[in-house]
Amino acid sequence: MKKLKRPEMLAILIGLGLILYLLFLQPFVGVADNGDFLRMMNTVGLHYYDEAESYADRFFSYSHSRFSYENLFLGFYPSSQILLVLLPRLAAGIFHGSYFDIRLLAAVYGLLLLAATWLIVKLGAKGSYVTGLVLAAAVLFVFYDIGYLAYFNSLFGEPVSMVFMLLAFALGLQLTAQETPAVKGLTLFMIAVLFLVCSKIQNAPVGIAFALIFLRLAKLDGKGKWKKTARWFAAAIFLLSVILYVTAPKELKHINLYQTVFFGILNESPDVEGDLQDLGLPERLKVLAGTNYFQTDTAIKQDDPSLQADFYDRISHGDVLLFYLKHPARLVGNMEYAAANSMDIRPYYLGNYEKGEGKPAGALTYAYSGWSQFKREHVPDTLWFLGVFYLLYYAGICYEYFRTREARRRIAGELLMLLGLIGIFSFLVPILGDGRADIGKHLFMFNVSFDMMAVVMLTWAVHKLVKLARSLKTG
Repeated sequence: MKKLKRPEMLAILIGLGLILYLLFLQPFVGVADNGDFLRMMNTVGLHYYDEAESYADRFFSYSHSRFSYENLFLGFYPSSQILLVLLPRLAAGIFHGSYFDIRLLAAVYGLLLLAATWLIVKLGAKGSYVTGLVLAAAVLFVFYDIGYLAYFNSLFGEPVSMVFMLLAFALGLQLTAQETPAVKGLTLFMIAVLFLVCSKIQNAPVGIAFALIFLRLAKLDGKGKWKKTARWFAAAIFLLSVILYVTAPKELKHINLYQTVFFGILNESPDVEGDLQDLGLPERLKVLAGTNYFQTDTAIKQDDPSLQADFYDRISHGDVLLFYLKHPARLVGNMEYAAANSMDIRPYYLGNYEKGEGKPAGALTYAYSGWSQFKREHVPDTLWFLGVFYLLYYAGICYEYFRTREARRRIAGELLMLLGLIGIFSFLVPILGDGRADIGKHLFMFNVSFDMMAVVMLTWAVHKLVKLARSLKTG
């Protein structure tokens, strides 16, 4: 009974209850397909269950719990999500031989989230029981919000990024909390980083930063072949990140470049012709300014052969970066636009309910949405606020970092610095890689980073208050 009172045990028991209630016992809640599901469906052998349903019912308005079976690898979308979907997909015949129930996938994500919760709260509870309880409450309030959990009942890649982001930092900080960490723990950390980095092509560059963390971990006195293993992992994750980026599907690169230029740089541009000239692109492309890749009414079709020579072969993300360096005010303008959309955890334009529930098209659930609604309605969505938030976060991290000479604590501080850098990177990548297209959804990883930073700041403040209270009591 005493074990059940531990903060980490209370957290996973309550967390399990929330997952069961929100995703399994309530009327089915998921996230409607916006057209992205097909990439994963073609890879893992799934298809839409109702062949006769209309476009309006299949996309945007309603979520789906059932998918029919199809042959494996009719297409291939490189992502660590494949492994997570394949496991329940291949085992599904035991439960639903005639269809795949997406809740089997939600169960996989749920178990991973519970594991991350247990690790995080257990680490926080080492400071004090009160700190552990506050951390448990914060994790349950923030990361079990329906804005995050609803993604579990979908084929979007977002939940993979979220659960492995939490696991990676939990496992990394756990290593720094041990006097003599073991290779087994380092390997688990590597696995979590691999799943995070490989979950989306946009996350690939994050692996380079984690490679530096592995090099820093090699400085610790671990058990067995610790130093050698840490260095091998550093080299492996660095090379994998480079390979993932270089070998990204050509189609995705084309989509991203189109969105970046025509729906980003040229969208509401004060001088379209001048911008095209700066980018080294022909003036005739000005008719595409403000359009996105998926529009059907563009003056020049997105797959028009002439665009290959006039656009796709002439432009790269390096050119986009150079343009913004020459025009910093334009970058700031798009950053302000991103900031205005940065506090939405969930895509409010994608419905949560199945059509059979009788809800209006696009209806959303607000069960257990306290955090997502608080962010949306009360947290300032401005660039200056984000600047102040980051300044406070890094001030606290640097305060602790420069107070110690202990390698383990310094590496822990560097991990937390990396958390903030991932947030900055996840904020800028949609601007540089997709323009303004679906910017709220593309800022998902920024939201995960922001929320983790907020939980870190709260826990640190409580820890300091507990220490102060103890010192006053004993003094």
